[in-house]
Formats: sequence, C-alpha cells, structure tokens
Amino acid sequence: MNETLQLPRAARAFVSFAALLRANGFAIAPEQTTAFLEAIALLGPRGTDDIRQAGLATLAPPPERRAVYDLLFRIHFLGAEEIPGGEGEDDEVVRLQEEGRGDEEPLLADEANRSGETAVRAEALAERRFGPSGPSDALRRLAREAPGRLPRRRGHRRMRARRGPWADLRRTLRESARTDGEVMRLGRLKRRARPRKMLLLIDVSGSMKARSEDNLRLAHTLLQAAPNVEVFTFGTRLTRVTRALRLKRREQALAAAAHLVSDWDGGTRIGDALQAFLAVPRFGGYARGAAVLVLSDGLERGDPSALRDAVVKLSRRAWRLSWLTPLAVGAGFVPQTEALVAIRRFVDDMVDGGSSAAVVAHVLSLQHRRAA
Repeated sequence: MNETLQLPRAARAFVSFAALLRANGFAIAPEQTTAFLEAIALLGPRGTDDIRQAGLATLAPPPERRAVYDLLFRIHFLGAEEIPGGEGEDDEVVRLQEEGRGDEEPLLADEANRSGETAVRAEALAERRFGPSGPSDALRRLAREAPGRLPRRRGHRRMRARRGPWADLRRTLRESARTDGEVMRLGRLKRRARPRKMLLLIDVSGSMKARSEDNLRLAHTLLQAAPNVEVFTFGTRLTRVTRALRLKRREQALAAAAHLVSDWDGGTRIGDALQAFLAVPRFGGYARGAAVLVLSDGLERGDPSALRDAVVKLSRRAWRLSWLTPLAVGAGFVPQTEALVAIRRFVDDMVDGGSSAAVVAHVLSLQHRRAA
C-alpha cells in the first residue's frame, strides 16, 4: 500500500504542502514536516492564516523567499492559478533529494550538456549508466591502506597503555592482590583512538563529466574500507548516495547511485548546493569534526559570494576542508577562476583531483595533517 494512503486524511494536505515546497527548492527536513503537523494540531487553526503562520515557524523559509512561500501557499490551500517562477525563478533553485526520491522527477532531459567541457547554469535532468570495470591500482591501494592510514581522533573511552596520563587503579589493585598488597607497577590509561568522520561532496555537473564515474568508484571503495563516511553528489541538485554506495558489489552500488542522481552532466550551482546541504541540520551535522573532501573543478556560474559564504560555514564545522580540483596541476598551482579565488583562503588544501591516484594519495596523507 502506498505510504501516502496510510496517512490520516486530514494530514495529507499538510504533508503534500511540505513536498511542494521541497520540490520548489526549499530545504525542508522530515523533522520540520513533523513539527509542522504538531504545530497545526496544537493550534487547532481557525483559518488559513493560522496554517500559514505555523508553516513559517516550523518550515522556516528564508526571508528572501518569503514571497515564493506565500505564493505556493495560496496555490496549494486556496487554489490560486498563479504559477511561480515565471521570470526565471526555477533556474536559481537547487533541489534536495534523498535516497528513493530520484524517480519523482523525469529522468531524461530535452537539453543535456554532453560536451563535459563547460560549466553551465541551467538545470538538465539526465540518466546515466556505468559500465563494468575492474578496480584500478589506486583503488586497490585505498582499500588496502585506508583502515590504518585514515585520520583518527581521540575518543572518550580509555584503554590500557604503557604510558598515559591516567592511572589504571583497577588493574593496579588487581595485580597487587597477587603480590600480597605490594604495588610492583602502576598501570596507565590513555584515550582510545577512533576513526574520524569523512564527508565527500562530489560534483557531477557537465564540466566534471570525465571524472564523475571514477570519483563515485573511489567513494564506494572508501565506504567499504572505513566507517563514518558520508557521500553526496551535487550539480543543480543535492543528493545523498551513502546508502546506495554501501552495497558491497560495486556494479550494484553504482547502478543504485546512478538511479538516485537525476542531474548528471547538467549545470553547476556549487554555492546553492552547499547552502542547501548546510540548511538541513541532519546533513550539516555530518560535517562537524569531519575531514571534508570536495571533488569539484570549482567552475561556478552563479554568484561567487554564495559559494564563499557556504565554504566559510563548512570550514568552521569541518576538522579539515580539502578542495580537490582537476585544475590544480603542479605544485605551484594558483587559482585563476573567480570562484576558486574567492574561497582559497577558507580552504585548508587545494590540491590536484584530476586522477584517482592523486585523490587517493591526498586521502591517505590526511593522517599526518593537523586540524585547521
């Protein structure tokens, strides 16, 4: 039975309103939809304005898009015949997608950027399939060395050690019972090392067409070799593909990810995509204390200030923020594009991302780097 049919009849209109906002570029988390329903139940609204105010309080549309929110509210609840986005509004929207939501949009686009040479702004929805391919030497190295060479953090739990800042009184007393109460050696404790969270943000726009498949194969290898890894793709939309890439078989995992992502080889809205990522509290929490890797050429056709603001917020949450771009060729790389120049001082590493070997080498070197 369809999940929508299982909802109470009175709640369907409110849930579909949240879905309408999400389809028009508003970052609405599932928790916000639940809070919206609870607010309506608490208020017992006497009119549509009460419902509108409950939506403003719980769904939290940004102030600059309040007019679009009001228009969609009138269309949904009052039956207005106005159509939003009549002056290019839709070209500025980055839609957010979760697993299992890719089939809600058309998979094929009438106009797709197939050249892979230039970054464009317009959205183009497309379906992509990955052919079978064996692991490269770089991916074999990543699978072999990742468990022992990825960055780690100090956990809260303690473990036995020869040297450490804390005394292990329990072990010391237990051993002293064997020597008639004499303490022969004082046991020590230290904090147990835990794997640090890792976040991969992979650009799948047209300008990164040559690297998209290899980057997803690398993300799948990393997910199989280490825990606490999250993977998102972005172009004109933001899609979480972590669950799909957790499948053990590479071909099956890539096929599942390809079905989820619907903006392959389309436009480039890096700043809007990162802003959408940070707008969802659950997603933004993945970056807190994590090693964040952005695999993108940085060819942003939107406003560089939006990208700069998003990178500033992301760098504050991350343990270390690395931007891997195919444009960074050579040790003396100096960014030339407007977007990369705008974010250079907020990024900890801006290194070569033009090959799997270069990306793997940087990932394995993170263990020896310090927090920004």
